[in-house]
Order: sequence, then C-alpha cells, then structure tokens
Amino acid sequence: MGNRPAAGGGRWVEVAPERLERWLAGFSERHGTARTEVSGDVVTMVAADGALAECHPPFPPLVGGGDPLDALVAHALAERRVGVLLVRLGGYAAGVFEGARLVTSKVDTRQVHGRNKAGGWSQQRFARRREGQVRQLTEAAAATAARVLLPEAASLDAVVLGGDRAAVDATLAAPTLAPLRERAVERFLTVPDPRRNILEATPATFRAVRIRLDP
Repeated sequence: MGNRPAAGGGRWVEVAPERLERWLAGFSERHGTARTEVSGDVVTMVAADGALAECHPPFPPLVGGGDPLDALVAHALAERRVGVLLVRLGGYAAGVFEGARLVTSKVDTRQVHGRNKAGGWSQQRFARRREGQVRQLTEAAAATAARVLLPEAASLDAVVLGGDRAAVDATLAAPTLAPLRERAVERFLTVPDPRRNILEATPATFRAVRIRLDP
C-alpha cells in the first residue's frame, strides 16, 4: 500500500482491490461510523470524528449501483484486460495483462546518451547524435506497441502508459496507433527504465484504488 503527501493537505494511499473491503471497514472502526458521499466517480467516506477518505477507483467511470462502497469494491475487483506501454530513454516495454497476470509482452533496452555540457561544434554534433538515438528508440517502441498491443486493441478494456511522457507521446504519435491512444487512461505511471520486472509490477499500481486521507 503506497503512502505519500497529497497536494492541498492529507495524504494519498493506494489500496489493492483484494484488500479494499477490509480497508474500508477498518476506516470506520478507527474513526467511527462514516457516512458515504458520491460525486461523479469519487466515493467519499466522512467519519464520525471528521476524518475523510476520498476514494478514486481505477478505470473510471465507476460501474455499479446500490450501496456505493459495495459498488466501489466490485468495480475495483472486476477482471480487466489491460495493455501497458512503458517508454523511457533507457528502453521500453509493452504487455497485455488479464487481471494481474501478464499474458504477452516485449521488453527491450536502448542507449540514449545524456546531454553534453560542452559548447560549440562538439555540442551540436552530440545533440544531433542524441536526437537520432531518441528517434530510433521511439520508433522501435512504436513498432513493439504495434506488434504487441495493437492486434489486441479491440479486446482491451484500457491502455496504461508510463515512463517518460515525452517519449511516450513520441512513440504513440503514429496515426496507426490511434486505437491505443483512444483507450489510454488518464493516470500515468512513474517508473524507472522499463525492465520485465518493472512491467510485471505495474498491476499493483494501475489496479489500486487511490484514497486521499484527511487528516
């Protein structure tokens, strides 16, 4: 379960779908019976002592009727087929998940040199070389996305992106990859250089319910 400060106060935690029901019950046990408010896709618990738990489900919109907390838990636990594309200047990874299980993937590394602080002609030549390396990387990442994700696009519930945003944008710029852009969720994963273990770990983040706690 992640834990970090939230802008404007409070803190964010990330709760796995399998732990969510117990977490919600524990919140009421710790802070007193809570009332539930729903605004759009956000379900908020306001406890007797004033504590607040603002729950943001993965893969909005929130689906389900009846009790909002039951709907939230059912939505989070739903089995989804999700494509993941991670791109940084050290490499890229693409994979398809069924729930938390990786069913197909491709991972590769590419070297892109850092920026040269020297001036003059040497700097210009280095910059051109670096630009070429970045272009080669994003072209290779786009080819992998086309091979691994694009044939599955019609069956994907969502596409999750992560890594370096500029590199991901360049990778998905090709018109042929529009079906992947159309399925991309708003949340962007911050990850180190993609390796297989990094790709395999992404469900812990993209399946989690994000909860802002205050206080």
